[in-house]
Amino acid sequence: MTIQVQFANKVAEILKRDASVIGLAVAGSWLTNEIDEFSDLDLIVVTKEKITDDKAKMLVYANSFGNLLNGFTGEHVGEPRVLICLYDEPLLHVDIKFVTLDEFKVRVENPSILLDTNEQLKDVI
Repeated sequence: MTIQVQFANKVAEILKRDASVIGLAVAGSWLTNEIDEFSDLDLIVVTKEKITDDKAKMLVYANSFGNLLNGFTGEHVGEPRVLICLYDEPLLHVDIKFVTLDEFKVRVENPSILLDTNEQLKDVI
């Protein structure tokens, strides 16, 4: 099992205890099964309320997932809803996109669902 899969599974376990989270999905190279030791991990956290107006809330989530070395928002790539993170132990680059269920409806690819309370993400896809 790759470090990306281990990390994603850990995040799903953490988020399933959070009543403000609707689900967790994964995108990028995960979808094409092209993950290698150098791949980043693209996570999509779907929350009941919009949190992207508050970077501190995004960082609280990111810190709960592992040993966060640094995290910054993605305005420079035109996506302020993404928190670009670097974790240690294991060293891993993770992009975490925070969206509401309505925002999840608009996407460029159909992600794999790792956590889906009440099958709301499945219904959207």
